[in-house]
Amino acid sequence: MKPQQRPQFNKESWLEMAHSFPFFNLIGMEILDMEPGWSKAQIHFRPDLCQPAGIMHGGVVATLIDTGIAHALILTEMFQEVAADGGGIVSVDLRVKYFRPVSEGTITCESNVTRMGRQLIHADSVVTNSDEKEIARGDSIYMAVRREQMEKRTG
Repeated sequence: MKPQQRPQFNKESWLEMAHSFPFFNLIGMEILDMEPGWSKAQIHFRPDLCQPAGIMHGGVVATLIDTGIAHALILTEMFQEVAADGGGIVSVDLRVKYFRPVSEGTITCESNVTRMGRQLIHADSVVTNSDEKEIARGDSIYMAVRREQMEKRTG
């Protein structure tokens, strides 16, 4: 069976796609910019993104970190090659350290790929508030998954 070819994404087409992605719109996430190995994303504070104490839910911050790292990977040669062959990338580990609560304003996440191996990719993020104070740091390990690994094994 011939692998389905996925389109090569350039920065403009991916930013346009991210702008209309339903989950990002649901939580108000914006991908501001991206380059191979780097991205910048943000979320504006909203009461419906809060936990019962009235501060932004930690899961929203973790989602921003995870998504920021994924977008730092999208324009890399490794991702383009894997995606063109019908594969993808998946996170296998995500760690978040929280420093300050968020109860107003905008949080911004800058993500950087720190190491790209043949299959494992390491990256980290820094999240700041509107006053440019760190509110969280995160790091993640992603794995490149080739098409053959994604196909169901029958036998």
